[in-house]
Amino acid sequence: MSDSSIESRVRVAVAAALDKKTFDLDVLAVANLTSIADYFILSSATSERQAQAIADSVLERLRSELKVKPLLVEGSTPGRWILIDFGDFIVHVFTEDCRRFYGLERLWGDAPNVTADFVAAAERPRAFKKTS
Repeated sequence: MSDSSIESRVRVAVAAALDKKTFDLDVLAVANLTSIADYFILSSATSERQAQAIADSVLERLRSELKVKPLLVEGSTPGRWILIDFGDFIVHVFTEDCRRFYGLERLWGDAPNVTADFVAAAERPRAFKKTS
C-alpha cells in the first residue's frame, strides 16, 4: 500500500468518479460508526456500463497515481452495485434504481457528509445532487 494519506486517496477516487460523469456523489465519514472503514464514497451512474466505467476509472487512477490496489472488488457483473474495498475507505458505484433501493444514506444517516472536503472547487457543481 502507498504511504499517501487516506484523504489524498479518497480525493483521487472522487476525482476519478467525477471524470466519468458520476452524479449524486457523497462522501460519508463513517469512522465513528463502524470499524470496517473510515469513509464511504457513494456514486451514481445512469447505466451499468457507466457504473463499470466509473469503477474502472477509480481503480486505474489509484493504481497509476498512488500505487494503491483494492482489497476486494465485487459486483462488476452485472454492475448495478459495484463495491471497491480499499480497506480504510469503500467506493460504492450504483445505478440510480439500485442506489434508491438500498438507501445507504438512510442506513448510515448518522455519518457526517464530508463531500465538500474532497471535491475541488471547480468540480463541486457536478458533485452535488442531480436536478430533475
